[in-house]
Amino acid sequence: MAESPTPTLPVTFRPGRTRAVLLTVGTVMFGVITAVALMLENLGPGERASFVFTAALFLGVLALLSRPKVVADDDGVTVVNITRTRRLAWAEILRVNLRPGDPWVFLDLSDGTSMPALGIQPGIAKQQAIRDARALRALAEARGTGPEAG
Repeated sequence: MAESPTPTLPVTFRPGRTRAVLLTVGTVMFGVITAVALMLENLGPGERASFVFTAALFLGVLALLSRPKVVADDDGVTVVNITRTRRLAWAEILRVNLRPGDPWVFLDLSDGTSMPALGIQPGIAKQQAIRDARALRALAEARGTGPEAG
């Protein structure tokens, strides 16, 4: 595996293509469902509102799914997943893992747990995810307590 140069901090890793697809689909679906609600003549105001509410709910769910990112700075890493955000010091990150078949990066932490970092996921852009995982791994090893830190 080729070593990745350590990126300049701060750096943000996020699945850009996945995010673009989710937000585009959500916006288009919101527009289509709202247009259908306005074009159907037999609907009352409450029914039209329920169509628009359902479309907004659908867009909201897709916006939540597009939220994940990993932000690395001099002090540590902020992992933003779908509904939770967690701040980690570099010393807390022992290893950055992205094994074949993994849906996203996993961080092995000093407390013995493993944490998913959905901001780096190989779904649509596999090579970009691999580069991002290597860059985050290089940062963790250079700044933390990983196997090559020090």
